[in-house]
Amino acid sequence: MNSNTRLQMILADTPIDTVLRAIAQLNIPNWWLAGGAVRNTVWSSIFGNECGLGIKDFDIAFFDIEGNRSQELAAKATLTEQFPHDQFDVKNQASFARWRLGNRPYTSTEDGITDWLHTATAVGVRLDAQGQWQFFTPYGLDDLFGGIIRPTPAHTDNVDAHNKASTFLQKCPYLRLA
Repeated sequence: MNSNTRLQMILADTPIDTVLRAIAQLNIPNWWLAGGAVRNTVWSSIFGNECGLGIKDFDIAFFDIEGNRSQELAAKATLTEQFPHDQFDVKNQASFARWRLGNRPYTSTEDGITDWLHTATAVGVRLDAQGQWQFFTPYGLDDLFGGIIRPTPAHTDNVDAHNKASTFLQKCPYLRLA
């Protein structure tokens, strides 16, 4: 079984699967559900209940060079109405550098996700127009499946990456630093 198939099998029949279907209905340009929700769902599946990393929120990244903050807010409002007990973080990667000082402008959603702190977090999933799963895994899935916390190349010396890694290790003792 290839890694994408394994990832889909883990995420199917979880809140990720349900939320993906709702996001697909929003027609957000070049979107991916990525980050902690995907990572923590996989780690909880692999390491069990003793891994205390649940879904804090659903990170939805998209790219619209002409877009504005109202797109993010509208998508978040729609999803919150459908899933009132969940949190959603919807961010247009085209405008990311405008509100996050010190960051370079991104050229695509994938460029933004590739720049996230850890390789196991830089994993995106979405449904295409036919409802088929798609995957964006710029660093592969070995770290995600192996419980390895490794900073992405841009963040090897980033104190935020180190601090987040410490938090992950406190909540899930089965994880390892790279």
